[in-house]
Order: sequence, then structure tokens, then C-alpha cells
Amino acid sequence: MDMYGTGGGLPGWVILVLIPMIASMIVSWRFRSKAQHYAQQGLSSGMSGKEIAEKMLHDNGIYDVKVVSVEGHLSDHYNPQNKTVNLSPDVYSGRSILAAAVAAHECGHAVQHARAYSWLQFRSAMVPILSITSNWVMWVLLAGIVLINTFPALIWIGIGMFAFTTLFSFVTLPVEFDASRRALAWLDSTGMTRSREHEDAKGALRWAASTYVVAALASLGTLLYYVMIAMGARRD
Repeated sequence: MDMYGTGGGLPGWVILVLIPMIASMIVSWRFRSKAQHYAQQGLSSGMSGKEIAEKMLHDNGIYDVKVVSVEGHLSDHYNPQNKTVNLSPDVYSGRSILAAAVAAHECGHAVQHARAYSWLQFRSAMVPILSITSNWVMWVLLAGIVLINTFPALIWIGIGMFAFTTLFSFVTLPVEFDASRRALAWLDSTGMTRSREHEDAKGALRWAASTYVVAALASLGTLLYYVMIAMGARRD
């Protein structure tokens, strides 16, 4: 059996690894291009990302979460451990559609945390294990491939570790989608984004979500390829 091919047509590594990787790069590039466009579109309310975030938190009865500025571009995230909404400088001080959409999205995670959203809790419970597996998985897989004929169990251990990271990628999807849903609903109900602004905010978050989708699919493709290598070696 040719464990590096599919028995005809494109090789397995192209279908399962290279194509998803290229797709991920294209979507990420497109998202950054769209983000730059939306960052240049002013918000009619004139509010900054910090002000948007604080208002959304307070409107949801959340007063123990701080909104802070962090270094980096598109480095925005919510930290449930210290209860902070961390916004990149362009979002924190920005008064654009992108700033409003991103700030509201990160606050959507804070609302999830406050409401004990089950998918967020599941994802958070996976983080300690992920921090360990992510540091070792590629080394274990590499060693497993090198020793595949003398210690075949090792590659399956690596596959199990990689499967956990893939699962984490898929668990992330409902968390991100729900945060965007909460953000857009609040932006619409409060009039923070109006008509065309709201459609642009929706577009910004849709492109951001697409990066998570292709990343999860790319991880799944890579996982299947490692399984194909292990199965091929066992048949040989």
C-alpha cells in the first residue's frame, strides 16, 4: 500500500494537508484584507472600542470585567482567569466598524462566561491538557514516524494527542459563533450599528469566524493523514 498516496489521482498528503493549508492561508489573507477595509469605515455613534465594550458589559449586568489595551495587531481576546477583555490598540481606541464588531465579540465571550455557557466551560476545561499536548505532539509524531516499524504504538500516541488538539479546534467553533451572535444581537438592539454598518459588522465577524472553520478542517485533514500513515505501516 502507498501510504503517501490515494491509489490514483492526487497524493493523500496533497488532499488532506496541502489543500487545507492553502485554503487556510487564503482565508486568513482575505480576513486581514477585509479587516483593514472595515477598520477604515467610521462608526456613526463615534464610540471607541473601549466604550463599546464597557457599554455591552454593563448592559448585560457585568461590572467585574475590565477592558484593557494589549500590544499586537488583532490580538484581541477575553481572559476568563482574570476577567479582562483585552483589545489591541486599533480596536481599543478605534472608532470604526471593525473596532465595534471585535470589541462586542470579545464581550460576547465575557457574557458566555457570566452565563456559564456550556461550550465555553467545556473549552476552558480542555485548556490545561491542551497546553501540555501542544508542546509535545509534533515531537511524539516525528519520533513515531521515525520508529514506526520498531515502536508502532508511539505514532498512535501522537495521533491521540493530535486528535485532542483537533477536537479543541472544533469545540472552539460554537464558542466563536455564539460570541458573534451575542455581539451582533446587542449591536443591533442598541443601535450601536445602523443599517449598512450592521451588515459590515456582520461581514467582519463572518470572515473572522471563517478562519476558525478552515483551521479546524485543516487540523482534521492533517489528523487523517497521520492515521493513514499509521494504518499503511500496519498493513505493510
